[in-house]
Amino acid sequence: MSSKKIIGHIHSTESFGSVDGPGVRFVIFTQGCRMRCEFCHNPDTWKIGTGQEYTADELLDKAERFREYWGKNGGITVSGGEPLLQLDFLIELFKKAKERNIHTTLDTCGKPFTTEEPFFSKFNELMKNTDLLLFDIKHIDDAKHRELTQHGNQNILEMATYLSRIQKPVWIRHVLVPERSDYDAYLERLNTFVETLENVDKVEVLPYHKMGIFKWQDLGLSYPLEGIEPPTNERVENAKKILQTEKYKKYLTR
Repeated sequence: MSSKKIIGHIHSTESFGSVDGPGVRFVIFTQGCRMRCEFCHNPDTWKIGTGQEYTADELLDKAERFREYWGKNGGITVSGGEPLLQLDFLIELFKKAKERNIHTTLDTCGKPFTTEEPFFSKFNELMKNTDLLLFDIKHIDDAKHRELTQHGNQNILEMATYLSRIQKPVWIRHVLVPERSDYDAYLERLNTFVETLENVDKVEVLPYHKMGIFKWQDLGLSYPLEGIEPPTNERVENAKKILQTEKYKKYLTR
């Protein structure tokens, strides 16, 4: 009797991603997320269990059509939604990707992370075939993280620390949001935390933008950051300075 196929629920794909890891990437956006970030530009990925169904091989076959454009640094990036909500599928996808000699990057906010079983053993299995993580830290302060996302950040920071312990390369990403995370005191706390990690290849400051507002409107949702403008160039440069982004230059981005 053949084993049951593992199916992934996928929101969409992007053939030529240039900001989702090193080189040119085939980006897979998974469907489903429990976070409710006020600045989310993809609220249409929130609903769990929907989206287009794919097997791992179907996605990899689709990705490899564009392999000639990847160069030596490219590969696939799985983003979301929150990919870790589909852990069994991710394990199969990345295992088969490595069999095809494809560089694997996981873009996650870390919210599903726990050291409880069965998640923890599965997570470690996934890490065996994960080359790089793009790790989003939404806010360093737990209370403010709850205001911003409706969830705390304790297990997220635990995941960051664990990834450092196992020496799994990460790029730390932080969305800079005026009136939420764009305060020097919070940025300094975030920098202090990042400096405790021994696996950080890059730190990226991502300025908040309003390009996803129409999706909230299309879904009949009230946009929580109404009236808040993107940060100024001065504030973005200030955040980069505090977070010492120039110190982390181990990966080529093209």
